[in-house]
Amino acid sequence: MASLASEVCGSARLFDLLPAQARGLVLSGKVQSDIDYANSERTILGPEEIRRSLTRIAHEILERNGGADDLVLIGIHTRGVPLAARLADLIEQFEGKKPPVGGLDISLYRDDLLARASPVMRSTDLPASIEASLVVLVDDVLFTGRTIRAAMDALTDFGRPRQIHLAVLVDRGHRELPIKADYVGKNIPTSLTERVCVRLAEIDRSDEVVRKPVNTVRGGTWN
Repeated sequence: MASLASEVCGSARLFDLLPAQARGLVLSGKVQSDIDYANSERTILGPEEIRRSLTRIAHEILERNGGADDLVLIGIHTRGVPLAARLADLIEQFEGKKPPVGGLDISLYRDDLLARASPVMRSTDLPASIEASLVVLVDDVLFTGRTIRAAMDALTDFGRPRQIHLAVLVDRGHRELPIKADYVGKNIPTSLTERVCVRLAEIDRSDEVVRKPVNTVRGGTWN
């Protein structure tokens, strides 16, 4: 406790000279400041940064693949789906051709399925065929890589694409599987004591990417 007070008062000696009530106020103020910091969200990307990141990814997809022919964008539920739709709109603006867009549910392919009490099932809606297509899987945050492994398992149950690429808005590191994104909006070095949340207007009514300490996370979708 004395070390905390030293930061506020400049020295433990000065702190000790304060009346008891004043010492209590100093300590409670410092502790409250620490609590406020722990509970605060730090914004990583705002609406404009997200827009620019997606614009760059769309250009990179077209450049790497020589256009939009045979291209299929498939978003991983939940926030990968609106991101895939936005990328498809951007590609249409640049190329004059809109690639098919789908949504993929991976709930039954997760390697922690048995540990989940009741997985939330969402619809899988893919284009008519992904055979011999170039599929770009789209997700919001790349973390351990386990979600992407599950997505590739789920995808191959519906057909055999020519290639599968991966596009993510945020790569926060800490991979547990040998998986790497082909297109990344922003690489964000993080600690395992932090969580990252992507909010999109289509679902959350705002566009932003935030992070906060893991022990302060309450609800929502955090990675």
